[in-house]
Amino acid sequence: MSKKLVGFAVAVTLSLSAFSASAEDIYQGAWYAVPGVAHMDTGNDLNADNDAGAFIAIGKELSQSWDFQVRLGYNKADEDTKIAGASGDYKSTQLGLNALYMFNRDSFRPFLLAGLGATRNDVDYKAPTTIANGKRTSFMASLGLGMQYFFSDSFGVQADLRRQFSRSKITTAGVSSSNSTRNNLLSLGGIFRFGVPAPVVAAVAPEPAPIPVVEPALIPVVEPALIPVVEPAPVCVKKLDTVTIDATKLFRFDKYILKAEGKAALDQTAAQLNANPAITNVLVTGHTDRLGSYAYNRKLADRRAAQVAQYLATKGVNSDVITSTGRGEAVPVVACEGVKGREALIKCLQPNRRVTVEAVATEEACK
Repeated sequence: MSKKLVGFAVAVTLSLSAFSASAEDIYQGAWYAVPGVAHMDTGNDLNADNDAGAFIAIGKELSQSWDFQVRLGYNKADEDTKIAGASGDYKSTQLGLNALYMFNRDSFRPFLLAGLGATRNDVDYKAPTTIANGKRTSFMASLGLGMQYFFSDSFGVQADLRRQFSRSKITTAGVSSSNSTRNNLLSLGGIFRFGVPAPVVAAVAPEPAPIPVVEPALIPVVEPALIPVVEPAPVCVKKLDTVTIDATKLFRFDKYILKAEGKAALDQTAAQLNANPAITNVLVTGHTDRLGSYAYNRKLADRRAAQVAQYLATKGVNSDVITSTGRGEAVPVVACEGVKGREALIKCLQPNRRVTVEAVATEEACK
């Protein structure tokens, strides 16, 4: 591998990491495009140099830790056979699907990548005494590392260094050989994010038009016969204490499957509800922090609330009186403005990740 290539990759990574201290988590579950340029350091068996190339990748943020990218690339390098009077070039066209493991979702995001795909290797060298050429389409595997840095919600840059493994065919003087090809590829491109869900804003109902006042016609008043009035028995609606359960006890981060610890906490809540037969309504509400998109958090909160409601029903709480809903990030307990770094922000926002259980009971007579 070229020392200059490695040195440049390290320099780019270190220089951009200096900005990461002011990073804010901006994971949105969005799609994005990455057009850019790429320099290929060809394997020794290809005898090529002075490379130029370009690529386009389409990516998707799958979760807090994973992205995938579909990438199409093209590189062309001049022959470097050291034969006097030689000419020609080596061309490589690559199409691959890559999985990116993101170490965080801050503005500065280092990642590891692995991918599979296909490549078309085309060797076409000419010399005064011989010709070496060959074309082969083969599998391709990629391993590498890189980083993304976002300047805003919609634009950033991506740099990565990857090693690509494939096979090429070279025919010289009528003799063909199939060679393992290991090329190193340094890529730099711009990230253009699109499809970012916008926060849902509740619509404001327009003011109703005034209703014209119509004077009623005079109606003769007739004294009604006296009817005995039977007073109904008073009914009291009593709101019981709200139970708030830390989501950390119930679920793993960014998940909605109940943990054993969470089931134990809900057993206590179910016992309290079952002890009061006058309960007519139980509302289970899920809440999240602000990390991630508004739509994603609302969906996660819905799923968490539904899981809690289903578990309470298995513990004897009447399912007919249970309602579940998710509020997402809409009702925060803490704001954590100015907190820097992903881990510190996750810890600070912990009170916002919660599930509440509210119960309403009726009694036959007011006291």
